[in-house]
Amino acid sequence: MIKIGEINNLKVVRRSEFGYYLDGTTGNSSDDILLPNKSALRNDIRIGDELEVFIYRDSLDRIIGTMKEPLATVGEIAYLEVVDESRIGSFINIGLERDVLVPFKEKKYNLEVGKKYLFALYVDKTNRLAATTKIDNYLHDTNAYEVGQEVEGTIYGFQTNNSAEIALENTYRGVILKNEYYNDLKIGDIVKGRVKKYYEDGKVGLSLRKERLEEKSDLETEIHEYLKENDGFIKLNDKSSPEDIEKIFKTSKNAFKRALGGLMKKKLITQDKEGTRLL
Repeated sequence: MIKIGEINNLKVVRRSEFGYYLDGTTGNSSDDILLPNKSALRNDIRIGDELEVFIYRDSLDRIIGTMKEPLATVGEIAYLEVVDESRIGSFINIGLERDVLVPFKEKKYNLEVGKKYLFALYVDKTNRLAATTKIDNYLHDTNAYEVGQEVEGTIYGFQTNNSAEIALENTYRGVILKNEYYNDLKIGDIVKGRVKKYYEDGKVGLSLRKERLEEKSDLETEIHEYLKENDGFIKLNDKSSPEDIEKIFKTSKNAFKRALGGLMKKKLITQDKEGTRLL
C-alpha cells in the first residue's frame, strides 16, 4: 500500500519521456506513480529497479514520487519556514517542488512569512499532505538527560501562566517556568538551557538562567555598564519594584539586589532613596 508523505520502496515498471513509472501496488497499471525526470536524481535507473521515493501530490493533485529528500515526513516534527499565506491557511517549505498547507484550524498562533516554527506533518481526510502547529501529541517524554545538562530546544507555545513550552531536540516535551527566563521569548525561538528537574507529567523542567554566581557576575557588569552609559545614575535601588527592575534588566528583584550588593562591596556604586549612583 502506498503511503503518502513517507518514503516508499517501489519498483520501476516502465519508462516514458516524462520520467519513470513506479508500481502503485494495486495491480492496476493506471495507478502506477510517476517519478518525473527532474526528481529521479539518477541517470542509470532501469526497469525492475527498486527505488526509495517520497510520495506526495503535485500541483495538479496527482500522486507522484521524488528521490529528493524532504525536510520532514509524516509523523515527524521539523523546524520549517513559512513561505506564503492564503485564504485557506499558510504554506511551509518542506524542500520539494510543492509547499505544504497549514490549514487555519491547525494554527495555534499567528505564522509570519519568512520565519521558522515547529510543524508536524500528517495526511488529512482527503489523502493530502498537510501540517500542524499542534505538535504536543507528536512529542515524547524522556528521563535521559542529567540534571544540570545543557540542552537545546525550540519554543512552541506558552501556558496561561506564561511558562514556555519547549521541544527539546524537536523530540521531547519540556517547560520553562516564567521565573526561569527573563528575556523576551517568542514562539519559534531556538534556545539553550539547563535541565533543572523532571515533572510528574513527564515534562523536562528547563532553566535559561545561568548558575547563580555566573548570573550575578554578568548582571553586575550589565548594571555597571548601564550606569556608565546613563550619566552614572539610575532610578532603581534595592527597594524598587520587581516590575521596574524587570523592565530594564530582565531579571528578578533578588538577583538585582545580589548584583547591587556585589558592586557596593567593590566600592563601584552607592545607593540612596533616589536610586543608584556610580562612584
